[in-house]
Amino acid sequence: QAGVQFTSASALWFAENPDARTICVTGTKGKSTVTALIAHILRNSGRCVALAGNIGMSLLDLANPPRVPDWWVIELSSFQTRDFEGAPTIAVITNLYEEHLDWHGSRENYVADKLAIGKHAQCLIVAAQPKLLDLTAGHSDRRVFGMPQGWHVDGEWICRGAVRVLRLADVPLPGLHNAHNVCACLAVIDAAGLDSAQLAKYVASFRALPHRLQSLGQRGDLEYVNDSIATTPYATVEALRAYAGRDVVVLVGGFDRGVDWEVFVEYVRRQPPRAIVTMGANGARIAAALAGVEMPGFMLESVGSLNEAVARARAIAASGGVVLMSPGAPSFDAYRDYAQRGHEFARLAGFDGELAQIEGLGIA
Repeated sequence: QAGVQFTSASALWFAENPDARTICVTGTKGKSTVTALIAHILRNSGRCVALAGNIGMSLLDLANPPRVPDWWVIELSSFQTRDFEGAPTIAVITNLYEEHLDWHGSRENYVADKLAIGKHAQCLIVAAQPKLLDLTAGHSDRRVFGMPQGWHVDGEWICRGAVRVLRLADVPLPGLHNAHNVCACLAVIDAAGLDSAQLAKYVASFRALPHRLQSLGQRGDLEYVNDSIATTPYATVEALRAYAGRDVVVLVGGFDRGVDWEVFVEYVRRQPPRAIVTMGANGARIAAALAGVEMPGFMLESVGSLNEAVARARAIAASGGVVLMSPGAPSFDAYRDYAQRGHEFARLAGFDGELAQIEGLGIA
């Protein structure tokens, strides 16, 4: 009302750098991994790359660099894309699920804010999600990963069309969702005009980011896995898929955004883990939804805090099993952010050392 204009660091940077060659990545999940892996592949190809944005370094911290990067690889959250007016060379949308509705106000606003990244992009790369395909159909240079014509997963291989390129066994990231993340990265390398099939070998040397299905190791006869970045039920389902066949106790719950947990309830009804321990502000609501499952194949426990959840999981886990913290909800009911929650889980599990940090931020 006073005529004050509000903007963001990202919007300011793009206004000041209209000619920069940029690869901008957003999506509900997977955007940090995709952003970091793109930078890793490009650097191994001999390019100078800036890695910045929502992944952990503000673009304004890289103003007036001593060397102009060949590519700027930038992660953008839905908060940053809301007022986004940049024109990326390549824009990527990894996937689109329900998230951050408490901030955006509605599902429609959230979707619109995410899609803004592609409005002025020269090339737009999207996942083969039906809704995402419908919403981006009008883009003049749209490319899709996850379909047989392009980069996709087929059995134990990541393929480009009919050509097998990379074995899943050589991908240092667990889960089918991460194989799709690799497909997104290789589609970007294509769009950048490079030989993606040749450069795919560098995926094998990528180090997984912390707090993302991060195996902390063994304590006693149990494996502890930190998936604190999982802030939607969809992410927790993918985590359980990654550990299919293992005896899993999964810890879920946190800040209550009012998100529907039906997708999680349906998955554990069909593919039950050993046990589910609910916790945090929405733990009771999740437990109530799970209580409606007829003849459940899982044990159900409900506690208040992460401390209690770890103790309960340790008590009921089977020898040789997995204690998986994949909350499916934000951390703000008890912690500053997902990283602080992940560090606390590691401490409670008996891993007191500092967890690895995201490597490669900045220009290299």
